[in-house]
Amino acid sequence: MFEKVLIANRGEIALRVIRACRELGIRTVAVYSEADKESLPVRLADEAYCIGPPTSARSYLNIPNIVSAALLAGVDAIHPGYGYLSERADFAEICESHGIVFIGPPSSAIEMMGDKVKARKRVAEAGVPVLPGSNEPVDEHQALAIADEIGYPVMVKAAAGGGGRGMRVARTPEELRRVLAAARAEAEAAFGDGAVYVERLLEGARHVEIQVLGDRVGHMVHLGERECSIQRRHQKIIEEAPSPAVDEPLRRAMGEAAIRAARSVGYVNAGTVEFLLDPQGRFYFLEMNTRIQVEHGVTEMVTGVDLVKAQLRIAAGEELSLSQEDVRLDGHAIECRVNCEDSQSFMPSPGTISGIHFPGGPGIRIDTAILAGYTVPPYYDSLLAKLMAWGQDREEAVARMARALDEFRIDGIRTNLDFLRRIVATREFRRGELSTDFVQRMLQRQEMRSAAV
Repeated sequence: MFEKVLIANRGEIALRVIRACRELGIRTVAVYSEADKESLPVRLADEAYCIGPPTSARSYLNIPNIVSAALLAGVDAIHPGYGYLSERADFAEICESHGIVFIGPPSSAIEMMGDKVKARKRVAEAGVPVLPGSNEPVDEHQALAIADEIGYPVMVKAAAGGGGRGMRVARTPEELRRVLAAARAEAEAAFGDGAVYVERLLEGARHVEIQVLGDRVGHMVHLGERECSIQRRHQKIIEEAPSPAVDEPLRRAMGEAAIRAARSVGYVNAGTVEFLLDPQGRFYFLEMNTRIQVEHGVTEMVTGVDLVKAQLRIAAGEELSLSQEDVRLDGHAIECRVNCEDSQSFMPSPGTISGIHFPGGPGIRIDTAILAGYTVPPYYDSLLAKLMAWGQDREEAVARMARALDEFRIDGIRTNLDFLRRIVATREFRRGELSTDFVQRMLQRQEMRSAAV
């Protein structure tokens, strides 16, 4: 096992990795921007190094400074968390070239799955279903021709995309012409690559993902699915495991497809294969996230598998200690992402937290790095905390989540807690009637009621 690991991230995921390392007897090194000098991960790590000014481009995305800190601290490995450098093949290669283990998949797998067009082609060759669409980046003429062939509506997506950026829906040729330019510009700004592709939009679908684990000697398992259909502007808000729409035969089929997709790129470590699931139970490959997911905690709660520890052990060369037959799903878990944003306008709300009351009780877990007196900086993602609730079944998990949301208080800044409460209180959510347009439809109903008043 490693003696010392650097965490190239911030916030709750940095703290999550520090805790896993500490339980395994591994010393930890935090890196931080000037804005995060007083953060909890910095306080709890064994060592900490400042890597630059507040902006991410000059700190958490600053590869030379992060690698310099790693070499100075003499670490064995770097854990990238999620976001930032976690899916950068060049960062993995640089770590490897300096004799530092990158806690994640090989750079070749990151590169292949990071190009969404190449990934579609590769997994299709492995027998994984994909939606009709383009097999190469497209210009306007090609996009229009493909859309005419596969039928509207279509989704324009960034080839180097992720996190909902560079995605636009088009329902007519005129709309497709308009959104292509916007998608390219957003993709260029977000990823430095404006290439886009087109695929059929699957309306009324669920977003269901499969967690996989693979070691260096070829053993691979899946840990069931997570339902991630509650999204706003393609950004996940609420996730749960297992999906209320997936039965055992479908789970087995999706899990086997996810493993085929992962094996097709020589995948090692933890990863997630994302699918769209239509109302008839047909599923289609969406993308693969070559890292730990924000929502990994709900899988941990229903399987009992510590995914971050598994990442560390696999990266250190250990073989998987469980087989597919060992994987059992126990109960139901739901996660709500608590963000520093207004529940009505969704505008960011950085500032100083004057007080907090965290919910508790049976089945409640909170992953967070905030505390009273902490100043939420304006430079980073809005995520404050991940509130998770476990129950013996979905009904109990939903009831516990509703109760925990009512207890949760964060004073001094605005949060989306009221918005989360409204979602969980809906009849559709409680029935498990979910789809990727759930939030859009809910907001439209609220606007109509307000207009009528």
